[in-house]
Amino acid sequence: MAFRPLHDRVLLRRLDGEATTKGGIIIPDTAKEKPQEGEVVAVGPGTRDDHGTPTPLDVRAGDRVLFGKWSGTEVKIDGEDLLILKEADILGVIAA
Repeated sequence: MAFRPLHDRVLLRRLDGEATTKGGIIIPDTAKEKPQEGEVVAVGPGTRDDHGTPTPLDVRAGDRVLFGKWSGTEVKIDGEDLLILKEADILGVIAA
């Protein structure tokens, strides 16, 4: 299935976090918090200002980003768990 976000929405794939603590203790999946880091899969075309001029998004497909803990809506597309959120919920892009 092809999916294209609308307006200022972004489709993200969560990136897995650390599985152990600094002391080497393994944390079970049920006790882990969901990661707040993700990879941008697709972006919408952006919003329009009061004059109808399009304003493109600052993120691009392939960017690694940090986002708010309670941001977005979880969806399943082609059997993969993804997250749809607004660009405003993205806190920043992680430089490579």
